[in-house]
Amino acid sequence: MVHIGYTMMTEQAGPRDLVDHLVRAEEAGFDFSVTSDHYFPWLRSQGHSPYAWSVLGAAAQATSRIPLMTYVTCPTMRYHPAIVAQKAATMQLLSEGRFRLGLGAGENLNEHVVGGGWPPVDVRHEMLEEAVEIIRALFGGGHVTHHGRHFDVDSARLWDLPDQPPQIGIAVSGEQSCKLAGHHADLVIATEPKAGLLEAFDRHGGSGKPRVGQLPVCYDPDRDAAVERAHSQFRWFGSGWKVNAELPHPHSFEAATQFVTPDDVAASIPCGDDPDDFVKAVLPYAEAGYTEIALVQIGGDSQPAYLDWSAKTLLPALRDALG
Repeated sequence: MVHIGYTMMTEQAGPRDLVDHLVRAEEAGFDFSVTSDHYFPWLRSQGHSPYAWSVLGAAAQATSRIPLMTYVTCPTMRYHPAIVAQKAATMQLLSEGRFRLGLGAGENLNEHVVGGGWPPVDVRHEMLEEAVEIIRALFGGGHVTHHGRHFDVDSARLWDLPDQPPQIGIAVSGEQSCKLAGHHADLVIATEPKAGLLEAFDRHGGSGKPRVGQLPVCYDPDRDAAVERAHSQFRWFGSGWKVNAELPHPHSFEAATQFVTPDDVAASIPCGDDPDDFVKAVLPYAEAGYTEIALVQIGGDSQPAYLDWSAKTLLPALRDALG
């Protein structure tokens, strides 16, 4: 069975609205949820970027069933891995076992704010691997001292540990990250319906583990309004992670996507209110082998209407199609 998830997109709504939307998503019947963790929005038109971990803590208290996950946190620059381990352990306790820790190598957009420059991708992957090792050691209990190539930890210990530590997911976009995830992750995370990514994950030790995908959608009874909103807020999505990871500011993404047209966006993101279009967009992820698929409804103000429609129309259509 393929599970369908809801995305708390922190770039497009304020903290109180995000929590309210998640409560409604749980009521609508979504199987799980994921949360972006940004310092900046991708584009200024999105207009938000609250602290994801505060939102998650509030969401854990406001909901009772729906699983939570970071999608994804970078544990290397803005956050030290020892602090990520503490945050994740606390979230697992607050949510009573509903939290998973999604990790990735990060984007310049969010990590540049602490200074120190933006390392090349090989170094970022080295940092991520070392960070995951530190986080797992702290989840194991006891004092941890670590002096590595990128991080130092001096006699750290997590005093509030859950009985079962959070599962760790790692985001992938190519062979190198798939190898890292296969060796170190409990689940794999991606945003493209490429079976090759999952096959590479399997080759490096990921066989049989969950695989979580994500795709944007834009519900609106007025399809033209949906296309306009998707173009305004999400035209960056098709640039690919080799580009998205490198640009430092929202205005950089605006410049990089200035020639992307509404028709371009509508060709890659389902827009409107025909559930068949949304099912057609989701099916390639299921066919590629994803076991969980998180949808991102574009537009903070559109969430209540989207969630009502999802409960009545979209989720039944997806479950019928996916079996």
